[in-house]
Amino acid sequence: MLDPLVRFTRCDGLDSSERAGCLFLSPLEPLQACVDAFPSRAHEVDEKREIVHASVTLGEQLALDALEPADRLVQKPANLGDVSRNRQHFGAEAVSHGATHLHGNRCFELCRRDGERLDLTARALEHGFERSRLGATRCRVGDSLLRSFQCKAIHGRRGYSERRMDMAQLDYELPGELIAQRPVEPRDASRLLVYRRDSATIEHAVFSDLPELLTDELVVVNDSRVVPARLRLRRASGGAVEVLLLEPVAGEGMWEALARPSRRLRAGERLGPVEFVEALGDGRWLVHLDGEPQGDTPLPPYIRERLEDPARYQTVYAREPGSAAAPTAGLHFTADTLAALEPARVTLHVGLDTFRPVSGTKLEGHVLHGERYAVDPGTWSRIAGANRVLAVGTTTVRVLETVARSGESRGRTTLFITPGFTFRRVDALVTNFHLPRSTLLALVMAFVGVDEARRIYQDAIDQRYRFYSFGDAMVVL
Repeated sequence: MLDPLVRFTRCDGLDSSERAGCLFLSPLEPLQACVDAFPSRAHEVDEKREIVHASVTLGEQLALDALEPADRLVQKPANLGDVSRNRQHFGAEAVSHGATHLHGNRCFELCRRDGERLDLTARALEHGFERSRLGATRCRVGDSLLRSFQCKAIHGRRGYSERRMDMAQLDYELPGELIAQRPVEPRDASRLLVYRRDSATIEHAVFSDLPELLTDELVVVNDSRVVPARLRLRRASGGAVEVLLLEPVAGEGMWEALARPSRRLRAGERLGPVEFVEALGDGRWLVHLDGEPQGDTPLPPYIRERLEDPARYQTVYAREPGSAAAPTAGLHFTADTLAALEPARVTLHVGLDTFRPVSGTKLEGHVLHGERYAVDPGTWSRIAGANRVLAVGTTTVRVLETVARSGESRGRTTLFITPGFTFRRVDALVTNFHLPRSTLLALVMAFVGVDEARRIYQDAIDQRYRFYSFGDAMVVL
């Protein structure tokens, strides 16, 4: 194979003395095959981007970068097929500036002899490429280079790529005494770890310092309100049954719920205000509830102390009822801190996807069922026009990145953010310290890098930060 950095100069128009030093290579008439045989896994591009299809003609040079699939597509490698010199096998248009990208996707770059670049994007459910239209983007000059660097330098090591992540990367050891059992008073007296991505430095502050740490970021919060959804019931035999209402579904009084012990329950069984209608698998049930939920605040199982004031498991800006768990990054805000930041509000009702741990050995095996979200169109206009956006909590991140991709202001999101993800609208993040083997930790690793997230968490442990729902917070700037 020829060195990919070699460039050949055409010798047309030179006199005989000048032609003597020229090397004549014709890309149309190769003297021998470029590749002796098809390489293994020729339909894929490996992490080092070294596999090139054997049918590429001599003189053509391909610089391949990872292609991020469009949303809601079947994730399967695109087949380049035979790359024709007359471009008949793919639709493309020349791009004059390398920094331009298409809707935030990484691009395949075809470097021809005259320096022309062609941007190619995958067509839905097809083995081919279609012509892409350049639209207005929020991208600044050099962003495509930075995305390539992020993919290669931050997420390109073996052990994790998009979804194909070894679950050992999501493990860490936490001393039990660092699991916070009660919230601090006042709310904004909690500690705040500050991580600056541009310098990879860590600072330590308190949450009330947040307004002074920000510059021109628009703060966005999730205003979902926790429902008193934990119901403690008794069977006729005296056995205890616990039901956690996840979200209402179609039909008057119908809910999706988690129940335990699930295997002992039967369809048609009634316990107090709850009738079990249908088993949905994995401990989930379709149930009918008489009236409104009148249970307890659904605290996580690692909080063993009784919560005296249920309002402490609600954010001060909670407005829309519907969550089975609190968006805990927002628990640190007081009314004064909130007023100083003038945040925008979105809604994602926290359900099973947010707090269910990941099982198995690979992240790709985890399935998201979806959570309901809504964004006011006027609010989205404000968010879309902001110079920088700071998302408060992982649930807010999922809303913003879902709308940035789909353009839909309400619906259900199954967006699974894992290392290798390209963020389109979130520039900074406030979040708590999350459980091992959780999708929340995977999202944080996607935002800062796997190794950096592990370094941040280790520093938080060394500095005796408090972890999980009632614990301290971190801000990534």
